[in-house]
Amino acid sequence: MYTSFFGLHEKPFSITPDPRYLFLSERHGEALAHLVYGVTESGGFIQLTGEVGTGKTTLVRSLLLNRMPDNADVAVVLNPQLSVIEFLATICEELHIEVTHNKGSIKALTDALNRHLLKAHAEGRRTILVVDEAQNLAPAVLEQVRLLTNLETAKQKLLQIILIGQPELRELLGRTDLRQLAQRITARYHLEPLSRDETASYIEHRLKVAGAIGEVFDGGAKREVFRLSQGVPRLVNVICDRALLGAYARESRRINARMIRQAAAEVHGELSSSPWSRRFAVAAGVAGIAVIGATVWSIVQQQEPVEPVQAAVVEAAPADPEPEPVAELSSEPPVEEVVEEPALPSLQEQLELADELTGTDFAMATLFETWGLEYATGGRTACAQALDAGLYCLFQRGSWTGLRRMDRPAVLTLVDDDGDRHQVVLTALIDDVAELSIGGVRVTHPASDIIDAWFGEFMLLWRPPTEAAAALGRGANGPAVAWLRNSLAAIDQRYASSDSGSELFDAELEETVRLFQRDHRLDVDGLAGQQTQIIINSLLAVEGTPRLSTPRLARD
Repeated sequence: MYTSFFGLHEKPFSITPDPRYLFLSERHGEALAHLVYGVTESGGFIQLTGEVGTGKTTLVRSLLLNRMPDNADVAVVLNPQLSVIEFLATICEELHIEVTHNKGSIKALTDALNRHLLKAHAEGRRTILVVDEAQNLAPAVLEQVRLLTNLETAKQKLLQIILIGQPELRELLGRTDLRQLAQRITARYHLEPLSRDETASYIEHRLKVAGAIGEVFDGGAKREVFRLSQGVPRLVNVICDRALLGAYARESRRINARMIRQAAAEVHGELSSSPWSRRFAVAAGVAGIAVIGATVWSIVQQQEPVEPVQAAVVEAAPADPEPEPVAELSSEPPVEEVVEEPALPSLQEQLELADELTGTDFAMATLFETWGLEYATGGRTACAQALDAGLYCLFQRGSWTGLRRMDRPAVLTLVDDDGDRHQVVLTALIDDVAELSIGGVRVTHPASDIIDAWFGEFMLLWRPPTEAAAALGRGANGPAVAWLRNSLAAIDQRYASSDSGSELFDAELEETVRLFQRDHRLDVDGLAGQQTQIIINSLLAVEGTPRLSTPRLARD
């Protein structure tokens, strides 16, 4: 629709992975180098992880089309939500391996695959298995993947495996029962979003590939795209595509920051006003506001109400025993002096003022304080210090609703209007009003203002039910499983197990976990991971755990 208007021969910001549009940022270049290493070296696993929309699939397609050795045979599994037999059958189909008998047998499929690998090796050919969305692999299938690497000669492995997935893949491979597989991973790389400068270059790169001549997005628009997308390529594409459509509708050949904000609002399905014109609305009872002078914060309290001052002053009555009526002294009504309360700085203004105090150390010190701990700077990492107290770190990108559901103080990464990142701590969340600690000073803001500056990154501390923060899934055994059974039953009798004393994670418990996850709008995978366990703890109101839903004064 808008392509001819901008002189383009195709839409530059399609979300379909297209290797022609591959933009090799520093991070993407390193990730591609890891993949190339994986297809040129023999044996083991290569693991590539990254958040949704960071470009993993585009990298894989570029690898398959442009970087694959001529002597390589490749099997690609795009939908790994399969049983063991279906997974092996898919690999055989991808490699054109005929299984003449017992097609439903794991042994028959494995034997056929082994014969093919030996034959390919004798002919000087390499066989590579690429599994996309590998975080969806069932533990049993992952174990079968590990067993495939046992197919080898005396000198080398016959199958090279590349696992591509979201960050949950790292958590999955961290399970105790999968440690043998994790030990065989020879190269790991986590793909991060683009930086602000890379986002601007990415936009220009895609426009040029599509045939653009001249600048379409001005500098402010590119900065706004980064602020709203936080450098995630897929979000950049969606916002830019909608902005081009909006500019076409206005017959404007240049796109500015205002158009980007409008495009992002349409993408999210809501109207959002300019960050410079948003009005600040704090719930009644919020009295303090933080400002910074040099590097020292001070709290400016709201002034006490001033009693009205009457403009007409009544003089002392004369000696005449009959006083003159007051009404005759002045026919003008009393005039009250209006005392204006000082305007409260917006969240954006506070972030800019506190720029030097919104680093990681300030945020970690506050987060530790909510747990009654002291944070030491300049030494061991925060997570290592937390582990001494039996606490674990959870880094995640999620939603505001999910954060509210976990009900824990959390370090949020907020982005100001200039694209600068700030670490603040969410310490309380009551209805639609949130309490933040910015540089150690508590302030309150409407949740909507915080959501506007937050793009999902958070870190929190939590205490697992047993000594280790391990995900619990089918086949797990021990006290942690017993805790899971008893906790679910305590929350709701619908989650009660028929064998309440069992320490085995069986099929019944897996279905119960799925039901719990559906009820609480979690990813329904039947695996009791960190997020599921945290929400269980929150619902049980475990003693000694700071909570967002409990005001600070009540905690103190």
